[in-house]
Amino acid sequence: MDSHMDLIQEQEQAMNNIRNKLALLPDLSGCYLMKNREGTIIYVGKAKVLKNRVRSYFTGSHDGKTQRLVADIRDFEYIVTASNMEALILECNLIKTHQPKYNVLLKDDKTFPYIKITNEPHPRLEVTRRILKDKAKYFGPYPNAFAAQQTKKLLDRMYPLRKCKVMPKEVCLYYHMGQCLAPCEFEVPQQSYDEIKQEISKFLSGGHEEIKKDLQRKMEEAAEDLYFERAKELRDQIINIDALMEKQKITMADAKDRDVFGFAVDKGWMCVQILYMRQGKMIERHASVFPFYGEPYNDFMSYVTQYYSENPAMPQEIMLPVEEMIADEPTDVNDQAIDHAEAAGLDSSDREQVDAEVVSDRVAEEGTAYAVQTTEQSIQQAEAANASVVEGANESVGQAENNEQADPSSSAAALQQWLGVKVLIPRRGLKKQMTTMAQDNARVSLDEKFRLIERDEERTSKAAGNLGQAIGLESLERIEAFDNSNIQGTNPVSAMVVFIDGKPARKEYRKYKVRTVEGSDDYGTMREVIRRRYERVVKENLPMPDLIVVDGGKGQISAATDVLENELGLFIPVCGLVKDSKHRTSQLMVGDPAEPVNLARDSQEFYLLQRIQDEVHRFAITFHREQRGKSMITSQLDSIPGIGDKRRKLLLKHFGSLKKIREASVDDFRQLGIGDKLAKQILEALKEE
Repeated sequence: MDSHMDLIQEQEQAMNNIRNKLALLPDLSGCYLMKNREGTIIYVGKAKVLKNRVRSYFTGSHDGKTQRLVADIRDFEYIVTASNMEALILECNLIKTHQPKYNVLLKDDKTFPYIKITNEPHPRLEVTRRILKDKAKYFGPYPNAFAAQQTKKLLDRMYPLRKCKVMPKEVCLYYHMGQCLAPCEFEVPQQSYDEIKQEISKFLSGGHEEIKKDLQRKMEEAAEDLYFERAKELRDQIINIDALMEKQKITMADAKDRDVFGFAVDKGWMCVQILYMRQGKMIERHASVFPFYGEPYNDFMSYVTQYYSENPAMPQEIMLPVEEMIADEPTDVNDQAIDHAEAAGLDSSDREQVDAEVVSDRVAEEGTAYAVQTTEQSIQQAEAANASVVEGANESVGQAENNEQADPSSSAAALQQWLGVKVLIPRRGLKKQMTTMAQDNARVSLDEKFRLIERDEERTSKAAGNLGQAIGLESLERIEAFDNSNIQGTNPVSAMVVFIDGKPARKEYRKYKVRTVEGSDDYGTMREVIRRRYERVVKENLPMPDLIVVDGGKGQISAATDVLENELGLFIPVCGLVKDSKHRTSQLMVGDPAEPVNLARDSQEFYLLQRIQDEVHRFAITFHREQRGKSMITSQLDSIPGIGDKRRKLLLKHFGSLKKIREASVDDFRQLGIGDKLAKQILEALKEE
């Protein structure tokens, strides 16, 4: 009886974990791997949309086999791909590697076809399912034999290699059609074959876009000359290229063993993703998530060197991402706007447009920050990442690590010298696409970790309590955080967000238009907003916060504390969140005079603060963007003679936006009582703008 109850409890716990992960599945194609209680992979599937397919296993009714599968599932993981075709080929590789219990298992390895340029004195094209070490060139794989045969047929018409398996005694029809050089009858120089093979290789390696443009030009010329049959044939060739030249990145034709690395960083954490390719096929991946404390690429290279110092099984090739693929660290929007404008040498009117574009870009990039759980494994990995690299690694990569930021090329060269294995940093082509895929999976894994922790209410609430203890508060339930936003002193606004038990209470968020402060006076803005907020709290008997968080250091804390204590008679603790040069949360300061509070970067409390700071910044800058957009519309309409405050409001209420006013006709203005003459003036003025 006890064992049965334990089994039920285990199933409920597993399903709770699965439900949390189901809520975070991406709208991307990929493969999913179902696991049983021992962690063994029992089923591998592919999906055009992972979110929809994986969820379907745990909702609705199923047949007998699916019910048995679902009953055995205790966990799952997934790998995102760039297309459904990649998911199909990856699924095949994973099934062959793991032999899952519930999959239909293929008994042979002849799955996908390739196009081959044979290594013969008179080469030819053929479709094959076997890759041999015969010095021939292979391209593919293709999703099915029809696609490969159609591509070969297209190449046969374009390039005159021999078509016969056995050399004939006289020329055949292909020679007269211009599709064969007739080596059976004429001497063909090796240079001609080399040029043709080079052209075919270029075509199959991505150069088909140039061929498409040439075919498009010829098709248009044929149509103009009324050669419609020729134009139709060329059009069909273009369609064939579009349909048949889609390539995938999961399998490479050279059958090498490779380790493909990618990494992502966010909020002081790093995820390193390794894609294992064996015999040219991707068979598995491994992800490590841990806090990092230095420069991202330096710490990434430190991880790689330590990984191979402990790994005796070396691949034939290691592929690393280029430095530019790292997610950009956010920078302060005010500084960015000013730098853009000053670098371009713009005057104040021109800067407004630059500023608006910067704000728009920044808001588009802003996302909700997520709390992070510290696990025992990630702490060990962090400690390992800061430990000394083995002696051999130090000799080869020490020089690169002395720099503030490692140079990727020199780091790769040092790693190659130490390991004796080819190390590449691909910058184009199929290998670059593989490292991009590793990067994408690293970002997904890191994002999933943050979001899973955020959904864990118990840990979030505990983090708030621990934060209160670190500050010296008996309880910390309600936090109110403030942030100011302006660009070069224009349209100053402020925003407040509320967190209760570590979770955002969005219904209690508030926005403030700054009334009494002109220009970029952050301290003055803070004083005004704190005064307005807590005068209302006292007057309306609203809930008092246990802690007030301001965006800034000693100056902002002093301004807020002065208003609270000396003007309102309130004694509410105020803390400030100080950012580093890259606009990331750096430290917490509390008290008057303010002193830093020592919080571990990988602690739950630190990530709760980060989330609060990111959320209030997002809310403030979104509000600022709205206000700036409205002021730009207002100024454009006010500059038109004959448009006063009343007509401006009437126009905006009727049309809804400046864009729709600009697109309106003269007749559309008549129903508002605006004559044709004034309507034309409005449209001309807006078009000039």
